[in-house]
This record gives sequence, structure tokens and C-alpha cells, in this order.
Amino acid sequence: MNSQKSWIICCFFNFLIACVFGLIMRLMHLFSIDFLNYSFLLHAHSHVAMLGWVYLIIYVLIVRFFIPKEKSQKSIYNRLFWLTEFSVIGMMIAFPIKGYALFSILFSTIHILLSYVFCRLVWKDCSNEKSPAQRLLLASILFMVLSTCGVWCLGPAVSTLGKQSAFYQIAIQFFLHFQFNGWFILAILALFLKQFQDKIDKTRFNKFYLLMIVSTLLTVAFPIRWFVKNNILNYSNALGVLTQVGAFIYFYKMLKPQKGYFKSTLDKNTKIVYGLALCSLFLKVGIQLLTIFPNLAEVSHQIRNFVIGFIHLTTLGIITGFVFGLLLQNKILPAHSSILKIGVKCFILGYIATEVLLFLQGWLFFFAKGKITFYYQSILVFSLLLVLGLSLIMASIINKKQEPIYY
Repeated sequence: MNSQKSWIICCFFNFLIACVFGLIMRLMHLFSIDFLNYSFLLHAHSHVAMLGWVYLIIYVLIVRFFIPKEKSQKSIYNRLFWLTEFSVIGMMIAFPIKGYALFSILFSTIHILLSYVFCRLVWKDCSNEKSPAQRLLLASILFMVLSTCGVWCLGPAVSTLGKQSAFYQIAIQFFLHFQFNGWFILAILALFLKQFQDKIDKTRFNKFYLLMIVSTLLTVAFPIRWFVKNNILNYSNALGVLTQVGAFIYFYKMLKPQKGYFKSTLDKNTKIVYGLALCSLFLKVGIQLLTIFPNLAEVSHQIRNFVIGFIHLTTLGIITGFVFGLLLQNKILPAHSSILKIGVKCFILGYIATEVLLFLQGWLFFFAKGKITFYYQSILVFSLLLVLGLSLIMASIINKKQEPIYY
């Protein structure tokens, strides 16, 4: 099997396992499953989704699109991929059994150390051209390294102040903010911009780039203000989300001249998943804009449905949407496979339906209107569609005949 085809299958396997963990958690709201710990399963679900799916699929796509062919075929990339997958498998097993304990922390630490190796390789092996897409990619790499400062603060936070302290909680939120809004989002946008073959207005890109970096740095104030009451944090977040709106106005202006030609090169399924990703992205920007209002900012983390809905909006809608688009556009997935088409439709339906249920239920809680009838049953059924969709997509990749899938 082509080694990079096996990388793709491995990433989708991780994604499928993360979705199965999520499905079991939905099931636990309806049935008592005594031998499983919900909290441990939640840690397993989040770590495998973030580090096994999002991190590794971005790894694969960066190697594919940004590392010159002669360098990307070096064995170091293959060894590093499988070592990283080993750490993910370790988390997959350790978290459901013991939660945050010796082995899960060990495998998580190994993953971070391996990510530093990857950062160094990308920085060294990227071509010398300073294209817009490459500049955005290198910024995302810096944000990834910055995010890990939060992880290294966890040990001292626990030993000095304990897990309930503001310091401990802020360290976690610092890591998550720069992982999602810095590393993941900027890397996936860099990969998307690469598809325009750098035929974009560099003046508009420079404005977008600067505003995105400023907004990412400023909006870290939002999760910090949950634990530290200070008006400066409110102003910082407000300025950050307004700056982000400005960034995406330039993003739209930058891509608008290329939109017609770009769409003409895509098939129907690719247009759908890119459309889903872009709609999710602008919805995320809109939701963050609402956090300017103090009462909405306060409930955003108190109502669990909003938290889960927002995380899924980022991981399933934006990141996975763009990933599916990139894989279909570049024929890495078998675009004409009927199994794949059904799988993608199942996944999209499952994503949209679960998001609608999560946010609708969140608003009902906000207005003290109680619970949607058969809420847990409905969200379980639509979560099944996510698992079914991923299973079909995986089956289509495994059955794909043509090799190699990359070069």
C-alpha cells in the first residue's frame, strides 16, 4: 500500500474512533453503562479528535502541499507520522481506562515533543518562496509552539495551587485557544489558499494576515475572563473579535476575483463541502462577535450545549469541511465513488442536525424553556450518521485502486 494512502486511512481511523467515543457518551445519557467512566471517555474523545484526526490530517496535507517532493519522501516524515500515531493509540487506550493518569499524560507529552520535531522539519524543509499560503502556514506553526506553553504550566499549577485554581484553568484555555484559533484554523486556511496557486492579491492578503494574528492574540482574553474578572480582558476580546471581522472581510475580498475560476474547477461534492466549511467559518466569526455582549459572553461557557456546539462547529464544520474539500479537489479521495458520495452526505447531515439540536437546546436553556422532547434520542440517531458516514468514506479509500494517490 502506498505509504501516504496508509497515512490517510490511519487519520480516518482515528476520526472514526473519536466519533465512536462521542456516540457512546450520547448513549450514556440514555442507558447506564457501569463499566465506563463518562469523564474518562470525554478526555479520550477530545484528545483523539484533536491530536489523532485534526493534527495528523493537517500533518499529511502540509507534507503533501508545502514540502518539496524530494524532501517529503525522506523517511523521517514516515517515521515521525507513525511515532505520532503510536502516541495517539496510547491515548486512545489509556484515557478511557484511567483518565488523566500516568500513561495518558506520558503519551500526551510524547505527542507534544514529536510535534516540536514536526515544526522544526517544516520550518527547515519548506521551499524558500515566501508565498501568502506559506507565510500563513509558518504563523500557524509558531502558534502551535506557543499553545504548548499552557501545557507545561499544568504541572506547576497542580503542585502549587491545585486543579481547581484559576491558574490551572487558564493554562488549559491558553493551550486550547492557540491550538484551535492559531494552529488549526491558520494551517487549514494556508492549505486552502495554496489551492489558489498564490494568484491572490498580496496587499489584501497582508491586511488579512496582520489582522488575523492580532485577533488571535487578543481573543485569548475571552476564556481568561471566565476566571479573572477584569474589564481590560473584556475590551481586549471585543477588539479582537472586531479585528477578526475585518480580517475576514479582507479574506473575502482577496478571494473574490478568483472565485469564479476556482468554482469552475470543482465537482459538485467538492463545492458542497467547501461551502459547508466556509459557512461554518463565517458562522464562527459571527458567534464570536456576539461575545461582545456581557450577558452572552457569560452564558457561552456556562451552557454546555453552546460549548460543545462551538467546538464541533470548528472541528467538524470548518476543519473537516476544508479537509474533505482538499482531499476531493486533489483526487486524494475517490471523488466518483458512490460509497464515498453517500458517506459524505451522511456525515454532512449528521453534522448539521447535531449542531442545530445543540444550539437550539442551548437557547432553550438560556431562556429557561426546558428540554427538547426526545433530545438525547434524536442527537444519538444523528450522531450515528456521523459514524456511518466516516465508515463509508474509509471503505471507499481502502477500495481505491489507483496508486499513487499523491504524486
